[in-house]
Amino acid sequence: MILSPETDVCSMTAFHSLPLFVSLSLQDQHGARSQRSQEADKPHRRQGEKTYSCDECGKDFTRTESLKRHQLIHSGVKPYSCDECGKDFTQAGSLKAHQLIHSGVKPYSCDECGKYFTEAGHLKRHQLIHSGVKPYSCDLCGKSFTRAESLKTHQLIHSGFKPYSCDLCGKSFTRADSLKTHQLIHSGVKPYSCDLCGKSFTLARGLKAHQLIHSGFKPYSCDECGKDFSRGGDLKKHQLIDSRVKPYSCYLCGKSFTRAKNLKTHQLIHSGVKPYSCDLCGKSVTYREGLKKTPTHPQCS
Repeated sequence: MILSPETDVCSMTAFHSLPLFVSLSLQDQHGARSQRSQEADKPHRRQGEKTYSCDECGKDFTRTESLKRHQLIHSGVKPYSCDECGKDFTQAGSLKAHQLIHSGVKPYSCDECGKYFTEAGHLKRHQLIHSGVKPYSCDLCGKSFTRAESLKTHQLIHSGFKPYSCDLCGKSFTRADSLKTHQLIHSGVKPYSCDLCGKSFTLARGLKAHQLIHSGFKPYSCDECGKDFSRGGDLKKHQLIDSRVKPYSCYLCGKSFTRAKNLKTHQLIHSGVKPYSCDLCGKSVTYREGLKKTPTHPQCS
């Protein structure tokens, strides 16, 4: 029943005409009913429902403060800087998490492989690798990934978009971190050395792959000839040789090659570039192999 203004005034007058304690009690009840009515009129929001969206990227959030914090990413403002390396961050929490890297503290370890992590989130993400579950698949090549962001990064390969270029050699990369890793090659720094043979490597993973040679462990076998390999990449290269498929062809002379690297080396012949020269006689050659020792010039190397 909807009360008219006159009825509402009468009801309030009736409150005041009653004894004080009865009047106050009735007013409280009336106020509670009114508040419940207002709450009922509000749009009902279920727990966990993401009703706040970012205008920039469309990402949804359950709380306004989460959306507000997220929007700082798009603003480009990074007021929190690391004293150790100068890296900047949008949020104080991100800086704090980053600083654990410099501290060397890695309190989270994987029960499967023993690898340590600075953050619980990183450990959780790593553990997906051991689960073997790869729910994200590329529509173009069928390759599967554990994480959605890994699939997204992979798809850039198919797009052919390589926005990151090396200032020294011009090689382009899909990702900034790939360029950064590549630039270590030009630095000449090889901080990872093999304890057994002394060979040095630019990256830790290069050393790790190399150490398999000394272990004698060759888990990758060729189905055609039975030859075993320490690394999957070596098996793949070998299989191309067996298949006799040579997908890389020189557009100048038509010669074909099994590997892109071999084609690139071959193309030096047509360019006329001879980057390798003998320190003693000054002779220049296209390939390093051309500087082999000979009986007439034994010191040429």
